[in-house]
Amino acid sequence: MKKKLVISTGAGMSAESGISTFRDAGGLWENYPVMDVASATGFRRNPALVHEFYNARRRQLMTVSPNEGHRTLVDLEKDYDVYIITQNVDNLHERAGSAHVLHLHGELTKVRALDDESLIWELPPENLDTTPDTLIDGHRVRPHIVFFEEAVPNIEPAIELVAEADIFVVIGTSLVVYPAAGLLNYVKRGVPVYYIDPNPAAVPAGVTVIKAGASEGLRQLKEILCRH
Repeated sequence: MKKKLVISTGAGMSAESGISTFRDAGGLWENYPVMDVASATGFRRNPALVHEFYNARRRQLMTVSPNEGHRTLVDLEKDYDVYIITQNVDNLHERAGSAHVLHLHGELTKVRALDDESLIWELPPENLDTTPDTLIDGHRVRPHIVFFEEAVPNIEPAIELVAEADIFVVIGTSLVVYPAAGLLNYVKRGVPVYYIDPNPAAVPAGVTVIKAGASEGLRQLKEILCRH
């Protein structure tokens, strides 16, 4: 029976593919503060601006491809039961071929009904732009994104996955964004934990730090796992 390898990925996982983060831009998007374009308050105040922000992010996503790190995670499925918990809203894990991906903060290429959050649609690649007037099956829509100030509905399934992990790996995250940063607290005692990041944050004792970007760090991790 394969060991369960649970991976938590953040912005650093996609950085090598060329997806810029708010941190890269000093927390701004075309001079708009992040709370204007990615918060529940910002959406209520100016939905057109928020729609255009996510339109721009979708257009950027269409110009990039999965990187070696994404592909290495797929390769690990040969030997492990791999589950990915990602803070990223891009679809690069899926495009690389990962079988089990749980999105904590939503999915960029999807929208959902404003009046019924259970109604979710994947946008067609040829028509990724939305506005406050966009109607799908008679419903006005919003980005299928967990805005700042909103609860993270997938945190409970994520906690369950981490609690079942035989090996837990954190890649490309500052470990300061909650609730995702708290997942470390649910790892069973004795389970090996690895943290891959070029600028790693302080971590609890017992966590093996691999100071490298996602692709290089996963190459090193694969070698370590092969020895065990």
